[in-house]
Amino acid sequence: MVAPRLILVLGDQLSEGLSALRKADKDRDVVVMAEVTDETGYVPHHPKKIALILSAMRHFAEQLSGDGWTVEYSKLDAEDNSGSIPGELLRRADAHGASEVICTRPGEWRLIEALNDMPLDLTTLADDRFIASLDEFNDWAEGRKELRMEYFYRDMRRKTGLMMEDGEPAGGKWNYDHDNRKPAQSDMLRSAPMSFTPDEITEEVLDLVERRFDNNFGTLRPFNFAVTRGQALRALDHFVKYLLEGFGDYQDAMLTGEPFLNHSLLSPYINLGLLGPLEVCQRVAEAWQDGDAPINAAEGYIRQIIGWREYMRGIYFREGPDYTSRNILRHDRKLPWMYWGGDTKLACMEAAIGQTRDEGYAHHIQRLMVTGNFALLAGIAPEEVHEWYLSVYVDAYEWVEAPNVIGMSQWADGGIIASKPYVSSGNYINKMSDYCKGCHYSVTQKTGEGSCPFNTLYWQFLDRHRQRFEGNHRMGMVFRTWDKMDAEKRRDVLDTAEAFLKRMDEGEVV
Repeated sequence: MVAPRLILVLGDQLSEGLSALRKADKDRDVVVMAEVTDETGYVPHHPKKIALILSAMRHFAEQLSGDGWTVEYSKLDAEDNSGSIPGELLRRADAHGASEVICTRPGEWRLIEALNDMPLDLTTLADDRFIASLDEFNDWAEGRKELRMEYFYRDMRRKTGLMMEDGEPAGGKWNYDHDNRKPAQSDMLRSAPMSFTPDEITEEVLDLVERRFDNNFGTLRPFNFAVTRGQALRALDHFVKYLLEGFGDYQDAMLTGEPFLNHSLLSPYINLGLLGPLEVCQRVAEAWQDGDAPINAAEGYIRQIIGWREYMRGIYFREGPDYTSRNILRHDRKLPWMYWGGDTKLACMEAAIGQTRDEGYAHHIQRLMVTGNFALLAGIAPEEVHEWYLSVYVDAYEWVEAPNVIGMSQWADGGIIASKPYVSSGNYINKMSDYCKGCHYSVTQKTGEGSCPFNTLYWQFLDRHRQRFEGNHRMGMVFRTWDKMDAEKRRDVLDTAEAFLKRMDEGEVV
């Protein structure tokens, strides 16, 4: 009798068409799925994130078993659980007399290296659920002085044919981002993502997470996420029908008490493997073609998936395992306690972090221009910022999160992703949200007690990094504005910024 092979399916590989499953023989091989402490504990994940992954894994394992696969599934609280993916593979190999493992390439260097160190014969297959292979991305990047996402995105549009007409972009433009920057309005068109009632499997997982991760940052209940492909498809239908129309105009807007606005909340399901990126984009493109969504909404949404998402993965694997430790600006401040739910007088930070605590979610502008902007201006160590984002968001996996944080948000990679740092004063937040109206600080006050910290930290950041950025053609006007201020005002700005940071470092509520 031929020995079985072990087919590893990870928690973010819940796709029937996974390359490892396609390579397997249902009559011979054994699928291995495992909930392990190495994966639930390498950062303090949000309880909702842990519950989502474990519940989706259990539902997927049940589906595979129903389809005739032999599945060896390890629950987190099983007495014989070894605590690691390699350990569970070794345990199953011993039980089944197996020596071969087939897996689809994991999305984190940490796990890739752990699997490569196993004393088993490992075959790693490409993860072809993505639109661009890693080789394709590297071919695109080779020889380019600047790896700008916009040009990669255009190639992905050509490859997929999404919103293309006779080889040209629909409407005559590749990018309609200029139309997608309307500020928040109380009467703006909005709905909410579809929510789901937990079934028996999910309730069992919620009880487990409640017992084991009650000290992790984040609110577990209520839990309304989709945990099966069928539910995820319903969430996609709901987004296209009810939210897509207003997505484009207000995708950058922020409104107090409105965590979702017209955002889809589909990224957790795409990143788990319950939805395919191309099928989501095709649905969005069809809605535009049928006249059910404006072109700026459809193009903006598609760009986030076949542009940013694919591009970030390419950067992560191209740059290698040390990418998360990059720190070109030499920032070393500890992450303030407010990021873990500590009190703050900053209304925008309170809104974004409070929403993150309760939902495990914040949209891209809240992440980039509120929590990320503050961390960059304040000089917080980028590796700590990276680990926070990886911990607290339900859609965060290192291959997509790290480039967004290390490169896009914190400019710690020296400009591989962003041509200039994404920093702003309080004026941007005031324009795009209603957060400033009820804030302890005054966004219109530039210095002194009670002035918005984003205002003074913005100029202090530019001043301390002047040598690096004053030659940047996109930042020259900003430095000229700084130079036109009289010396006393500049000193007042810097003193106010230093005083704020000192209070924060000493643990005061700021």
